[in-house]
Amino acid sequence: MFDFQKLSVYQKAKTINQDIIALLAENDFDRHVKDQLKRASFSIMLNIAEGSSRFSNKDRRYFMIIARGSAFESVAN
Repeated sequence: MFDFQKLSVYQKAKTINQDIIALLAENDFDRHVKDQLKRASFSIMLNIAEGSSRFSNKDRRYFMIIARGSAFESVAN
């Protein structure tokens, strides 16, 4: 198991991603909306994972900011 997988924020992002995938499977959304929501929710997880691999605080912070933006993007859809 990688260190980022132990982070509670990563676990929450993973749960959100799974919930969004289930929501999209159960409902009839426009294909563009589906694609955007899938990508945005997955991006949260990916940026947390990538940011945790960085050595400097500045680099880690950058990826966490991007992950936060993807979370807001998911909500906005």
